This record gives sequence, C-alpha cells and structure tokens, in this order.
Amino acid sequence: MEKKETVILFTGDSITDGNRYKKKEQEWDLNHQMGHSYAYIVNGLLGACYPQAQLRFRNRGISGNRIIDLYGRCETDLYPLKPDILSILVGVNDGPGASNGMKATPVKKYQALYQMMLSEVKDRLPNCRLILMEPFVCSAGRLKEEYEPWRKAMESYGQAVRALCGEFDATFVPLQQVFDEKCRETDPEYWSWDGVHPTENGHGLIAMEWIRKAAPMLGLSAENLLGLMPKRI
Repeated sequence: MEKKETVILFTGDSITDGNRYKKKEQEWDLNHQMGHSYAYIVNGLLGACYPQAQLRFRNRGISGNRIIDLYGRCETDLYPLKPDILSILVGVNDGPGASNGMKATPVKKYQALYQMMLSEVKDRLPNCRLILMEPFVCSAGRLKEEYEPWRKAMESYGQAVRALCGEFDATFVPLQQVFDEKCRETDPEYWSWDGVHPTENGHGLIAMEWIRKAAPMLGLSAENLLGLMPKRI
C-alpha cells in the first residue's frame, strides 16, 4: 500500500506569512507558495532530509492577523486542507501595538477565542495534531523604547498558549526564552530587525526550535538533523 502523505499546515500572522503568494492566479508559481519565513526553512530542511516521509507543507499565514482573524478564516484556509498537523503562531498583533487601527486583544479574550478555535478544529478534524508556538518580542528596532509593555503582554499570551497546550494535548514550542538567550549573546538586531519581525537568522532560530519539538510527532530524529546545532535542554 502506498504511504499516505502527512499534511503540515502553518498558520498565523506576518511572521509565518513570509510574503507568500496568495492569489489564485499565482498558484502556478511553486517558488513562492511557502513565503520566506521559518515555515519555508522547516519545509526545506525536513523535505530534503526525509523525502521518504512524504511530508506536505502548506502555509496560510496572513500578515496583520490576530487570533480572531485566524478563527474567522478556518472555513477557507484550514478545514479544506485537512491537515494532519496544524502549527499556529499568533499573538503579537493582539498585543499593545495592534496594527491597522485594530484594538489590542485582552489576554482572557485571546485565550477564549483560541480555545474556541481549537475546540472546533478538534471537532471537525479529530485526528489533527496541534503545535502551538509561543509569541515573542525582542528589544530591537522600534520596540527598544517600549519593550517592557510589549514583553509583559507577550508573557501573558505565552502563558495562555501553554495552558491551551495542556488542555488540547498540543506540542508547545517555546520561543521567548530562545530569543532572550540569543539576544544576550548577540546584538538583538541580528535576530529581529524591529523587535517583532525576525531577520533571516531569527527565522532560522524559530525553525530549529520547531524541528526540535515537532520531530517526535513526525517520527523523525531531530538530533540527527540538528546535530551540528547548539543543544538545548
């Protein structure tokens, strides 16, 4: 029997989006469907190292999205793809710097909306496994002057995501501590150019952490793939 492919769907805001092509008439251009975010790096590394695993990666991140936006487009950008694994990174647009004239999302509302979305996902796709990523910020670029309120907000959202992981048996990908450690070793602008959006190096950092946490779910060896990378506990 031919092995079934595993569909891995990334969704979230601009950090996931990576300026991917979104229009129907652009679907022919396979060079730009994953964008240039951490999702692209994960796709490239795992796809190259484990072709026999038949991993099929899809990206549905949209710049500027909040949790309410992700929930609102489940019918178009999630359920039709029938992912085996759903990976979510959302929260920074819900925070104190909510963009495009939108109001910040209080952490209780953020968690409630997130919980409702995940409950619906598990009802509609009961076999779908979840990977929830921690929202993060860096003291870099425009965030240097107002880093503390941003950091406090992201910690609250991160705690909410951790709680949801426990409730839905999801894999948690910690990112704030990872960026904190790297920003102490190297100038923060090396990892994020404005405190919110990662540089290429920052996206690489996210991809490494995602692979570390997701590899067991995929039945793959993260240690083999990341053997040349710094070890984390």
